[in-house]
Parts: sequence; structure tokens; C-alpha cells
Amino acid sequence: NHYTYGEKITVRELGGCMGPIWPKYYVDCTPVIFVVDCANIVQISSSCVQLLSVLSAEPLHSAAVLILFNKRDLPCTISFVELKSLFRMDEIIRTAPQSITTLEISARSGQGLQDVLSWLFSNHSHDT
Repeated sequence: NHYTYGEKITVRELGGCMGPIWPKYYVDCTPVIFVVDCANIVQISSSCVQLLSVLSAEPLHSAAVLILFNKRDLPCTISFVELKSLFRMDEIIRTAPQSITTLEISARSGQGLQDVLSWLFSNHSHDT
């Protein structure tokens, strides 16, 4: 999909079940947006493993990374502090080669989406 925000950016959505083919897309990635479903607490550890796999991929070592904790509008989710603790975000940010930003969002309500767009357009390659 192409979204216009002053210039063109190609966004590829690769769901969690497509994890085995993600590396085929790494070479063409400038920024990476990793979305965590906060309403699915059972999958948090799996998401963390997938995130570590993404961060350790050599083609992505210079990519800016945005980690989105989605569905923050739902009352059953744990706190942002608890989520970051489960993900060991402080340690990941300290040791990963990438520049990492974390945001709480709600795709349904729109909470945080303007921050996502601002991050995306300030971190993508301007070579296109």
C-alpha cells in the first residue's frame, strides 16, 4: 500500500504467522515497525522472541525500529510499564544496534497514530 504524506512510502504488512519469510524483506527495509497485540497476553513471549530475531538480523542493524504496543484502548491490557518489563525493553534498547522507539497506540481509536506517522516520515530513507 502507498500512503501519501508529502512523499511516497511503501508499507509491507507481514503478520506474525509469516515470520519464516520475514528475512526475505529485510534488505529493502529502512525503518521497521513491529506491532505487539497487547490484548493477547498469551502471545507476549512469542512476540518478544520474534522481536529479538528481527533485531539480530544483520540487514536490519542500521534500521530505525518502532515498537508499537497496540490495543491500548482495551481495559483488559496490562500497564505499559509491565509490558515493557515483560519485553525487557530497557535491556533490548541498551544492547540492540538499532535506534529503538516505543509507543502505545490504539489502531481503533487512533490514539498515537499521529506519532507513528511523524516517526515514520522522519526515519525513512529519502532516496526514493
